[in-house]
Amino acid sequence: MSTTSVTEPPTDRLDRRRRWTRRALLVNVVAQGVLVVTGGAVRLTGSGLGCSTWPQCEPGSFTPAIHQATSIHPFIEFGNRTLTGFLAAIALTVAVLVWTDRSRSRSYRLLGLAPVLGVVAQAVIGGVTVLFHLNPAVVGLHMLVSLALVAVSTVLVVRERVGDGPALPVVAPRLISLARLLTVVAVALLALGVVVTGSGPHGGDDKVAYRFAVDPVLIARAHAGVVWLFVAVLAVVLVGLYRTAAPSPTRRAGLWLLAVTLLQGVIGYVQYFTGLPVVLVGLHMLGAVLLTASLTWFVLSLRTRGVVVPATATD
Repeated sequence: MSTTSVTEPPTDRLDRRRRWTRRALLVNVVAQGVLVVTGGAVRLTGSGLGCSTWPQCEPGSFTPAIHQATSIHPFIEFGNRTLTGFLAAIALTVAVLVWTDRSRSRSYRLLGLAPVLGVVAQAVIGGVTVLFHLNPAVVGLHMLVSLALVAVSTVLVVRERVGDGPALPVVAPRLISLARLLTVVAVALLALGVVVTGSGPHGGDDKVAYRFAVDPVLIARAHAGVVWLFVAVLAVVLVGLYRTAAPSPTRRAGLWLLAVTLLQGVIGYVQYFTGLPVVLVGLHMLGAVLLTASLTWFVLSLRTRGVVVPATATD
C-alpha cells in the first residue's frame, strides 16, 4: 500500500514567509519608537546614571544592586537596557527574514540588515553615554541615531509591500524637489530639537547634568523658526499635490504628515510656555518619532516601484 505525499506549493511558502516578514517589520518599527520614548523616560526621571557602569549595571552585576538606599532609578535604566535586548532580537529576526528572501533585490535585502547593525551601534553609544556621564553631545547622537533607525525601519515596511523595479515618480518633478527640501529642513529641525533639549533642564541625572553652553531661549526660537519653515514648505507641497491631482495614497500620506506636524508644534509651544513639564517633553519626543515615520512614508509615497509578484515554482 503506497502513500502519496503532498508537497506544499512554493507560492504558499512564500506567502506565509512574507506574512511573517511583514509582522516582524511592523513590530520592529514600533519597538524602535518605543525605545526612544523609554530612553526619554530614563532622562526625564533623572535615571540616566541609575546604572553606574556599562555593560554591567553595577560593578560585578548586570542587574541593579538591591539595598536599603536603592532608588527606582537603577530599575528604570535597567528596564531600558532590557528593552534594547528585546529590540535586538526583533532586529535579528528581521535581518534573517529579509536577507534570506532570495526573491527580492539585493538592495532591499541589505537594507534588512540596517536595524540589527543600528541596535549594536546604539548599545555602544549608550555605553559611551554612561561612561561620559551623560555628555549632551553623546546623548544627542543617541537620539538622532534612534530617529534614523525609525526612518530606516519605516522604509523597510514600505519596501516590503512594493516591488523591486526602478522608482518611478507619481507627481511632478518640482514636487519631488520640494520633498527633498522638506527632508533637509526636517533633519535640521530634529537636530536643533536635540540641541534645545541638550541645553534645557532635563540632564538625565539629579547631580550630573552637563548642558550645551548655548542660550536655551535663543536656540528654542531658532528651532521654532525651522518648524515654521517646515510647515511652509509642506503647505506648498500639499497644495501642489491637490492641484496636480496626485494619487490618493500620496495625498493621504501628506495629510497625515501635516496632522503630526501641527500636533507636534502645539505640544512644543505648550511645553515651552509651561516650563518644560516632563510629561509634555516625553510627548514631544514621541512626536519626533511620529514625525520621522510619517515624513519617511510621505516621501516614499511620491514614487512607485510596482507591487510584489509571488514567485512561481520556476522562479
